[in-house]
Amino acid sequence: SFPGGRRDPADGDAVATALRETREELGVAVAATSVWGQLRTLPDRHGMTVAPVVANLGPLEALTLNPNPDEVEEVFTLPLAHLLREENQGYTHFRTASGYRYTLPVFLNGPHKVWGLTAIITELTLELLLPG
Repeated sequence: SFPGGRRDPADGDAVATALRETREELGVAVAATSVWGQLRTLPDRHGMTVAPVVANLGPLEALTLNPNPDEVEEVFTLPLAHLLREENQGYTHFRTASGYRYTLPVFLNGPHKVWGLTAIITELTLELLLPG
């Protein structure tokens, strides 16, 4: 999943929350000037509203990550080219007890499967960066 969490009273807005959570979870200080914008809000499975924020962190090689072991089990990245290959894309079908059915994207990568809200945010970001 992406860094994230509840908005603190000291956070001015969703962007401030995203920047604080990224610093707390990954040890990366992202400047507000690096923020490209915010995607549309999405509901999570618990009924909370998620406000994805997109920022440019620069080259990965230049980043020094210091993941918080209390919040982050593992860090991995996926190249854009990998995410765009059809063989790495799929969909998962769900059905609730009430009969409601829905389909969500999934991205495959060896031992890592990106699914759920993370896959939705990934797909929305790809559509924004590379329409069509």
